[in-house]
Amino acid sequence: MSIKTRFTEVFGIEHPIVQGGMMWVGRAELVAAVSEAGALGILTALTQPTPEALYDEIRRCQALTSRPFAVNLTILPTTSPPPYAEYRKAIIDAGVTIVETAGARPQEHVEDLKAHGVKIIHKCTSVRHALSAERLGVDCISIDGFECAGHPGEDDIPGLVLIPAAADRVSIPMIASGGFADGRGLAAALALGADGINMGTRFCATVEAPIHEAVKQFLCDNDERSTQLIFRNLHNTARVATNSVSTEVVERLAKPDSTFSDVAELVKGLKGREALETGDLDAGLIWAGQVQGLIHDIPTCASLVTQIMADAESIIAERLGNMLAA
Repeated sequence: MSIKTRFTEVFGIEHPIVQGGMMWVGRAELVAAVSEAGALGILTALTQPTPEALYDEIRRCQALTSRPFAVNLTILPTTSPPPYAEYRKAIIDAGVTIVETAGARPQEHVEDLKAHGVKIIHKCTSVRHALSAERLGVDCISIDGFECAGHPGEDDIPGLVLIPAAADRVSIPMIASGGFADGRGLAAALALGADGINMGTRFCATVEAPIHEAVKQFLCDNDERSTQLIFRNLHNTARVATNSVSTEVVERLAKPDSTFSDVAELVKGLKGREALETGDLDAGLIWAGQVQGLIHDIPTCASLVTQIMADAESIIAERLGNMLAA
């Protein structure tokens, strides 16, 4: 038995599993391994320092797999934005056929990418934003529940409610993000109306993830309580793994009249990169979701995807099927 959904059919993917586009982690070796396993790997555009470097990384990934993979392009709310149009051009020129967009006001990127035949997945944290993206013409929605790593939005709606709420109103394919790590999650997401799942933290704890073994073991050792929400008072909520840096950020921002400048030095992206690459768990923020409580090993991407699919198929065909009364 295999699981076919609208997502697998539209995007030409064997299994309804997507690897999240993660800063510093979404590099060619991980992405190619995920795609070779029959899921959809995603390179992270802004991990690369220049559009030219992104083009080279795409080419490196293409040399490692002939299967489809995507590129994540996140539009950041910053006063000094990266040259998004140039990154977008590098994606198009390299022949990428799937892009995941995230962030506010993606219209310019959606229109140009669609004009070049690129299929688009757009990440959202609310039903209203999903409907706006659908009106823009994207091909798929990735709906992020409150459990997710990164930015879960400001509505605090967990996946058990958000996924079916979105499925009731979104007419295009939809994948569910936040809290997924195994076949139980995939079966549940499909039952709730999604067409697949997106996993970020789970794919960090794999053999091919280009991060330090100490970080992978950290994710395995943590439980579902091992995250903190930062930037709440700045209305830019983010979920990260609990360490000394995240605790300091929460404490500083809890003070009256605190601002981003009070924590800017602590939350620099390069400090997070240092943590991932050196294994110094207190060098910077480590982005991870509540799904840490479901991660207990560090498999290859191929064995992880195979196990998820086998477990989901068993749950759907056997456990749930056996509950039906004759």
